Amino acid sequence: MPALIFDCDGVLADTERFGHLPAFNRTFADFGLPVQWSEEDYAGKLLIGGGKERMASLLTPEFTAANGLPADPQGRKDLLAAWHKVKTTHYTQAVLEGRMPGRPGVVRLVDEARAAGWRLAVASTSAESSVRAVLAHVVGPSRAGHFRVYAGDIVPRKKPAPDIYEFALADLGIRPQEAVVVEDSANGLQAALAAGLKTVVTVSSYTAGEDFRGAALVVSSLGGPGAPAETLCVPLSLRPQGAVTLATLKAILDTAEVKAP
Repeated sequence: MPALIFDCDGVLADTERFGHLPAFNRTFADFGLPVQWSEEDYAGKLLIGGGKERMASLLTPEFTAANGLPADPQGRKDLLAAWHKVKTTHYTQAVLEGRMPGRPGVVRLVDEARAAGWRLAVASTSAESSVRAVLAHVVGPSRAGHFRVYAGDIVPRKKPAPDIYEFALADLGIRPQEAVVVEDSANGLQAALAAGLKTVVTVSSYTAGEDFRGAALVVSSLGGPGAPAETLCVPLSLRPQGAVTLATLKAILDTAEVKAP
């Protein structure tokens, strides 16, 4: 049976603005670092795949020396692990407190896919504990139990490298033409395309202006009652009427092979 594979951040919920950014800033304060990322700062950091990797961008020689941080490779690795552990705790708490409502249409589409026997998965470069917390919060623990979760450092390279999607395909035992991905960013789209996967993009608050060439469909959200999906780009001549449905995904699977830009 086909598979529906979701990214997490920005796809299941608007986690970047209301979860990750505040969690990074709280962590910096906890460790006494003279850093507080603005929304504009963080938009630039999102071009870097992975939370530890975003934190690592702080560790210039000048910043390291000025703040008495370790400069050796193992010391840096241990420091980043400590920062990221605290950051994940802050983020998970934000999820549990309900600060990040699920995006429109996610639960509806999950139910449609389950009813039709599709396999469900999440493929993300965020920490696995964070991804599982968001998934359970957005779709509920019962639905979450039907998902395979691929996340964190399970692969060596983060998006836009295709590793996480290639790993998911191998574990699910399916070919690229048997799955549809839902992403929200250019990095995620490039990762999916490089793995040969057809991709629906649901733009999020930080990604609306990015380059989504190669996507099968670009929409404002998956849509549904009270929150219709606005079609932003339809390169495959698909135009959902207010919502991306399982029929939409089946039509995408029936189209021509993926061609990365």
